[in-house]
Amino acid sequence: MARYIGPTSKISRRFREPIFGPAKELKKKNYPPGQHGKGKRTKQSGYAVQLNEKQKAKYTYGLLERQFRNLFEKASRKKGVTGTVLLQLLESRLDNTVYRLGMAPTRKSARQMVSHKHITVNGKVVNIPSYLLKPGDIISFKDKSKITDEIKASIAARQGRFTWLEWDNNLLQGKYLQAPERESIPEPIKEQLIVELYSK
Repeated sequence: MARYIGPTSKISRRFREPIFGPAKELKKKNYPPGQHGKGKRTKQSGYAVQLNEKQKAKYTYGLLERQFRNLFEKASRKKGVTGTVLLQLLESRLDNTVYRLGMAPTRKSARQMVSHKHITVNGKVVNIPSYLLKPGDIISFKDKSKITDEIKASIAARQGRFTWLEWDNNLLQGKYLQAPERESIPEPIKEQLIVELYSK
């Protein structure tokens, strides 16, 4: 299973955003990593800006290049604005939805939870993090009696309320209602730059 396993603090510092969650390094070192991080930076080319935006989206959602490219091609074949459809597909991934519902504290832990067969979709175990949900799908834990203290704490600390998701605290399960509108997606990604990059 392909995933990024390198240092996360360097990635966050590169984009100056807490891509992998709250990062103390951003407060201590508010400049890019590397020996030239504090030096004078030249103006980036249009291509560099587009590439950075794509890389930021990849790291945010935990995809590698081939996965991201395949998802973009799928988005380009669908009706609607390609950039918006791309973000909707990223948001409909099972690992991302588990994270959004608060069933896991981070996308990384959500991905692990799915791959270790702790998550069910419509009552059936699904261990594919990239599984794309459809409106009406029910996401739950495989065995509610095995919910750990860490998971309970994550659920209790749920802050995000997303219009395309529904959470039942009594049954400890969520529902994917619909594809989200662009303005509802909180990630600061300029998807048009990604479309322009792949369209070259």
